[in-house]
Amino acid sequence: DPTRGGLATTLNELADRSQVGIEIEETAIPVREAVRGACELLGLDPLYVANEGKLIAIVAAEAAEQALAALRAHEYGREAAVIGHVTEEHRGRLVLRTALGARRVVDMLTGEQLPRIC
Repeated sequence: DPTRGGLATTLNELADRSQVGIEIEETAIPVREAVRGACELLGLDPLYVANEGKLIAIVAAEAAEQALAALRAHEYGREAAVIGHVTEEHRGRLVLRTALGARRVVDMLTGEQLPRIC
């Protein structure tokens, strides 16, 4: 549940507590254009923006297509996507593969990008 701290915080917590590495693909993360535009305008990183009503699921690679089909069959899951994988590398860390193919560590955010309003 990426409600607080967004995708990056949730995946960092999972990687740290499970002592696995998580690698995500920047180009695979579904971010609506309106959200991307607002983040650019406000100087926010969409990876850390709260995502109420969203689900992060980690499933076995061989079950990914079946899980995607099930999620996409529901009206609220139509944008479901595989955005990365669990790895033995960089245990306890979240790594982003950028659109240019570089890798960068995505750290836990210190402080808050936005104050909590509810």
